[in-house]
Amino acid sequence: MRFERRLDSVVDMVGRTPLVRLRHVTRDLRGVKVYLKLEYMNPGGSVKDRPALQMMRDAIADGRLTRDKILIDSTSGNTGVAYAMLGAAAGIGVTLCLPANASVERQALLNAYGAEVVLTDPLEGTDGAIRRARELAADRTRYWYADQYNNPANPRAHMVTTAEEIWRQTSGRITHLVAGLGTTGTLMGTGRRLKELRPDVELVAVQPDGPFHGLEGMKHLATAIVPGIYDASVPDRTEVVATEDAEAMVRALAREAGLFVGWSTGAAVHAAAQVLAREGGARATVVVVAPDSGMRYLSERARLTGEET
Repeated sequence: MRFERRLDSVVDMVGRTPLVRLRHVTRDLRGVKVYLKLEYMNPGGSVKDRPALQMMRDAIADGRLTRDKILIDSTSGNTGVAYAMLGAAAGIGVTLCLPANASVERQALLNAYGAEVVLTDPLEGTDGAIRRARELAADRTRYWYADQYNNPANPRAHMVTTAEEIWRQTSGRITHLVAGLGTTGTLMGTGRRLKELRPDVELVAVQPDGPFHGLEGMKHLATAIVPGIYDASVPDRTEVVATEDAEAMVRALAREAGLFVGWSTGAAVHAAAQVLAREGGARATVVVVAPDSGMRYLSERARLTGEET
């Protein structure tokens, strides 16, 4: 491995994340390969670096976003961190609305990058943050509203980067893509492009099993504001996962595979295991998107250890 590459800025570090094989998920299945796409290897620590960069680039290119305006959006944390990091690098102010129960690690990162944070009612989840961002964004002379849930640059980022990387990394052998639904941009963009490259690839969407859940960044679409970029015809199937099952998988991946992932990754890997248990998965090559790492949830010790507080 060569380490001589020199970059002009943090922006050049976004993308080109690795695939890592998960063997313990497929112990009882022959001919099956399951890989995690480690999106927490992006410089901002999550998959959201990709759409944040694309949305900002597009808005700067057409003049909607300048240094005279402040980028504003709602976030559960990860996209906000990406905006804050990229905004700091570009000299652009950032204001973010997020639920007050977002992990302290995410809030600390936003503050470290110099973003203005507007905390919203945790009981309203990401929907409450969306509503507050819309209220503030009404002042168009001051703000540019990125609107990640409805901005077509969100899924486009994954069409031109994530999907192409996965296709090359699996040598075109991918049979299943598994991704959680939050803004839905990852599955919409990556899935559409993979379908163009291989029409029989199976796209598996992952949701929490109900409106009251502990899977930060994920949406129970039946009871939430549905993102404008979401197209229900894109996923081939939807798997629902309980918070407890996602947490159990997070612990298992840390202790059995040495991979410390976030809750949404735990949910997606659990969903992949459910699919393979039903199908058998002979000669399957499954890619699961790992949006972030468990480092952003260290304050929630009980969830990591399985202990009750």
